[in-house]
Amino acid sequence: MRFIHLLVIGALIFAAAYVYRIKMDSTARTEKVLRLHAEIREQRDAIASLRSEWAKLDAPLRLQGLSERHLPLKPVNGTQYDSLKNLPERPPRMFRPGEPDPIGAMLNTIEAASDPDTVTGSVPQPEDKR
Repeated sequence: MRFIHLLVIGALIFAAAYVYRIKMDSTARTEKVLRLHAEIREQRDAIASLRSEWAKLDAPLRLQGLSERHLPLKPVNGTQYDSLKNLPERPPRMFRPGEPDPIGAMLNTIEAASDPDTVTGSVPQPEDKR
């Protein structure tokens, strides 16, 4: 009989230790969740402050004032023309005179390929059943 009492007391001590361990684990996890929530709140506050700072820095009136203060720009007149002698020289030709324009040939090829009546090589051409 004493042996059974000792066994039951040992089982109760083991169960109490196990329940205590579960309680401590859940308390530690709850603290971790609370720390994570606090960190998330801090990050959201930091993001909100950065967005407000960005909105302040990106304000059109502020940018206009900075550009007027630091850039020596003047309004463009409709009469501001330059003479043709100040134009840069024409770039050298990449093909000989009389040969077809290679870029034009590429464009014609692309236009021909985009024609809806043409069939690509991946789709067999439909056979006429006449």
